[in-house]
Amino acid sequence: MSLDFSIVWQQFPQILSAFWNTIWIWIVATILAILLGFVVAALRRYGPLWLNLLLRLYVEVIRGTPFLIQLFLLYFGGPFIGLSLEPIPAGLLGMTVYGSAYFSEIFRAGFAAIPPGHIEAAECVGLSRGQIVRRILVPEMTMLVLPQIVNMAIILMKETAILSIITVPELTLVVGAIGSQQYAFVEAMTMLALFYWALVELSGWLGGLAEKKLSKFRFAH
Repeated sequence: MSLDFSIVWQQFPQILSAFWNTIWIWIVATILAILLGFVVAALRRYGPLWLNLLLRLYVEVIRGTPFLIQLFLLYFGGPFIGLSLEPIPAGLLGMTVYGSAYFSEIFRAGFAAIPPGHIEAAECVGLSRGQIVRRILVPEMTMLVLPQIVNMAIILMKETAILSIITVPELTLVVGAIGSQQYAFVEAMTMLALFYWALVELSGWLGGLAEKKLSKFRFAH
């Protein structure tokens, strides 16, 4: 018995469509997760104690439960509380919430790593809290946490495979279905693994390139 990848490649239009679905879902979900994670981190740092405790619970629950279970509860349990979503919106929302908890911790660590003297100097020249966040905290923190952000973005890319359980037409669902239909499951899964490996390597390379480009703006402590 020998492997025949041509059987899978005959379905290239379907694979290409699934590939683009995977890419845009990952990009949109990652951007939304970063934005929500930043808001959560900022509110935990500057908000009242009760809000910090509430958001801490949110972060701990999301980080303490598998994404697979969260997605099941959102998609299949959502209708019981009036939240009925189609597969793609459910996948986007699930990935956004899941990623935001991890990004918030990345940003919180970035805030804590900024030297207090930088903030004190900004306060001495009369900058408001909002100006300090925009002009001091965000630029410095971005330089400090960029590698962690890239790493988390790569993790989210691989998590897109889990969206197949709620029938999101991404790579895993489509390639797996082709493999089953054509009795070429090994070929399909091998090709799927190569797709994800290539995406991860490309993302890592782009992240490293961005870090090198931005390193010249890194602030000295």
